[in-house]
Amino acid sequence: MTLAFYLDKGASLGPDAPCLTLRGESMSYGDVVDLSHAVARALRRSGVRPGDKVGILSANHPTSFACIFGIARAGAVWCPINPRNAAQENADLLELFDCTTLLFQPAFDDLVAEIAPRLPTLTTRVRFGDTDDSAVGFDDWCAAAAADHAVDDRPVEDVVALVGTGGTTGRPKGVMLTDRNLQTMSSIVLMRYPFDGRPRYLALAPLTHAAGVLCFPIMALGGEIVVMDHPDVGEFLALVERHRITHTFLPPTLIYMVLAHEALDTTDVSSLQCFWYGAAPISTTRLAEALDRMGPMAQLFGQSEAPMMISTLAPDEHRSPDGSIDETRLASAGFPSPLVAVAILDEDGTPVPTGTRGEVCVRGPLVMAGYYRNPEATAAASSHGWHHTGDIGYLDDDGLLFIVDRAKDMIITGGFNVYSAEVEQALMAHDTVRDCAVVGLPDEKWGEKVTAVVLLHDGASTTPGDLIDFVKSRIGSVKAPKQIEVWPDLPRSTVGKILKTDIRSALAPH
Repeated sequence: MTLAFYLDKGASLGPDAPCLTLRGESMSYGDVVDLSHAVARALRRSGVRPGDKVGILSANHPTSFACIFGIARAGAVWCPINPRNAAQENADLLELFDCTTLLFQPAFDDLVAEIAPRLPTLTTRVRFGDTDDSAVGFDDWCAAAAADHAVDDRPVEDVVALVGTGGTTGRPKGVMLTDRNLQTMSSIVLMRYPFDGRPRYLALAPLTHAAGVLCFPIMALGGEIVVMDHPDVGEFLALVERHRITHTFLPPTLIYMVLAHEALDTTDVSSLQCFWYGAAPISTTRLAEALDRMGPMAQLFGQSEAPMMISTLAPDEHRSPDGSIDETRLASAGFPSPLVAVAILDEDGTPVPTGTRGEVCVRGPLVMAGYYRNPEATAAASSHGWHHTGDIGYLDDDGLLFIVDRAKDMIITGGFNVYSAEVEQALMAHDTVRDCAVVGLPDEKWGEKVTAVVLLHDGASTTPGDLIDFVKSRIGSVKAPKQIEVWPDLPRSTVGKILKTDIRSALAPH
């Protein structure tokens, strides 16, 4: 099985059905199949062989997403490149991945011109537009390849994608994902979440990340993928109603924006079967609000190295048998998925008792093949026979997984361990706080000082003292911040994760 399987399976259910839709115009499954074969032939004519790396640098767009399946048919490795990254980060990724071919949108002409001279393995540049002096146009490139035979090869060592890690803690690494990894992920999606009829999936978040790989199980059911090529919460809500969207995914930051949008309560969201959230911790207060106002919220927890589905919480699992919201489950990361083994290990690799905190470790067919050209990092992440996620958590008596923090974000203050995620949850329960981040700063008295930066709702006002007292009343004085600052915005990565390294740098004494 390669990534093209999902497309071909969907096409077998009806080649004329809409597959990829943008601004009301659709490519059918048959259209996408034909384009994928044309791309595979063009790649082969350009000298791409099984195992070669092919990058795509594009905002969300049906044509660029369809090229993924052509890359798969050529037996090459798909390298998603986030267009929101800085030039240096994308150059680092393309160099790390040894990309031989890059497909890109004209909007990134200057970026490609800047980074291409630093990429000795890059021999082919294809532009989703007209041919120019530096790159061949996409249509010309496809037309130049003979159509006398199909290309459908398996990748070398079954690696189908190279994905860059978030890059929030230093130079990114390349995660090698196999067809088995993505097949496992897709199987879990189909096992654990509701699908009634052909799904209609709305993709606002970048298709280079979680929103993209969720398309694979949607396509296996012959579903329609409605693509948004720019972030617009109002348009998102309008498309949910217009297309009767059944499934979608947003990170918490964008969910907060949806909840704050004036059009939410007048939008018909009754078609939704499954509104996935994940990629970052979510406020339980905001999640409860989303359940009341949007309905079938569905959690997923994973990481690039074990994509998306380490643990899951289906829509009906957010509520008690009487229909009331189950507050305990809202604070969890769900139940370990059926095809994933989860254990909580101490520093020696020994499992800890139920309810005891340790590192969340996983194994099974969801786990990556390793880091590309980085055996040291691969060995460090896979000691004791488990993949180490870097998250601190515990399992309760019901088998629910709770994530209390990233290991690197734990704060030791006055000899006590304080988990920043717990303080953030307390702050987010205050009705003036829209988002926040908690970090530890060096302090002569405490060792580390619990410090918070908050973003308030539009028009809201409060004082640091009031917020500190509020947190003390919920979780005690030891865990309460010693310092709180109100900022107009929080620094974020290109996929919406808060950059705590930038916050620490800005707040550190100079």
